[in-house]
Amino acid sequence: MNPYANDSADFYINLNLNTELELPTSRDTVLHYFEQMKKAFPDLRNFYTRESGDLVLEGNKENHRYRWLALEPRRLCSGLVNPDNVEEAYEQHEMVLDHAPHLLTISVLDCEALDVMYGFDFNCKANHDEVIAEALGLGPGLESLLDRSSVRVLDYEPTITIALDESCRLQARLSIETRTNPGQVRTGEYSDDQISVYFTVRQYWGSGSDDSFTRSFRRQREIGEEMLQSSIIPRVIQPIARTIATR
Repeated sequence: MNPYANDSADFYINLNLNTELELPTSRDTVLHYFEQMKKAFPDLRNFYTRESGDLVLEGNKENHRYRWLALEPRRLCSGLVNPDNVEEAYEQHEMVLDHAPHLLTISVLDCEALDVMYGFDFNCKANHDEVIAEALGLGPGLESLLDRSSVRVLDYEPTITIALDESCRLQARLSIETRTNPGQVRTGEYSDDQISVYFTVRQYWGSGSDDSFTRSFRRQREIGEEMLQSSIIPRVIQPIARTIATR
């Protein structure tokens, strides 16, 4: 049972391992890495190259639930969309991190940062920015901007990054992405695009930290789950869901 999937249309847990050096691109190395991941997760079937040159292995995106992996020039990515439970996403991400050192020669010395990201997408055929302003508020210093009767909100995508330790190397970031444009607000004809909420716990390596990728990942996901349950779900996700339901 996934406790985070109740309020949004789509929920996903992503992992990003950001590197200082470019990742290997040789045919043998890339194919061997993806073949090992496919053995562990047979639903990973579709391999292709994006226009940017990123290499991707993913499941059937037409399914409500699917996995994906990507090799970018300086980033190793892993994701599971709409997992049945968070543990199956964590299992995939830990395997990615376990394989990274010996299959892709990524060492802790090469690591810039490790991200654990929780994403929530909401179906909303309305003014996304207005929905976010209503759900989360603008704060006392900005509320007066909406006092005029003709005012419409066109761009409101709040974001905040906080430090979780004294060194500021462990951070959490909440960001919201809306997809309404002024033309839609002007005509009142809104698309079926989604509102996205991203909550990321990032560990910067720096200074040659000798912590393992897996240990750091487990610590970050514990922090992420605690903050989701205490703050993000009740104070951000659920208010957005309730506001959309009234439209």
